[in-house]
Amino acid sequence: MSALAKLKLVSVVVGQKSPAVLRRNKLTGKLTDQIAYAKAANAGDVYAAKKVKFVTDEETGERKQVEIATRVKPWWFTAPSGKTVLSLRYGAKTIEVVKGKNAIEVAGMDDLIATLEVINEAVRAGELDAQIEQACGALRAGFAKKKK
Repeated sequence: MSALAKLKLVSVVVGQKSPAVLRRNKLTGKLTDQIAYAKAANAGDVYAAKKVKFVTDEETGERKQVEIATRVKPWWFTAPSGKTVLSLRYGAKTIEVVKGKNAIEVAGMDDLIATLEVINEAVRAGELDAQIEQACGALRAGFAKKKK
């Protein structure tokens, strides 16, 4: 009996992910960074997201994989009323959570972390796909060539 006969072999076609899924994954990655940043801020620590970058060593000319820290800007701020306000962002554009409402008011940092986790679950479930598409279209329009 050959070694391959012991395995269950199948035929699989790998398809591309839809643009909606790619946008959803991008936003959930940013939300994960915001959750980690909020937890660190609540604990009094500093958070910096890590990014992998390839760098060429000048002495040997060899390419190396290096992990660098990137800056994460918080999506929340304290309103004049003393409440913490969270606004969702896709790139440089603010996402309207519901029509006419682009921010979420929370009581404090503990509620902020819980709210970010709820939003992350909603994005994964596809509940904000229309809002993400709208923000993505507005972001893309900013890069379009202007006609003379």
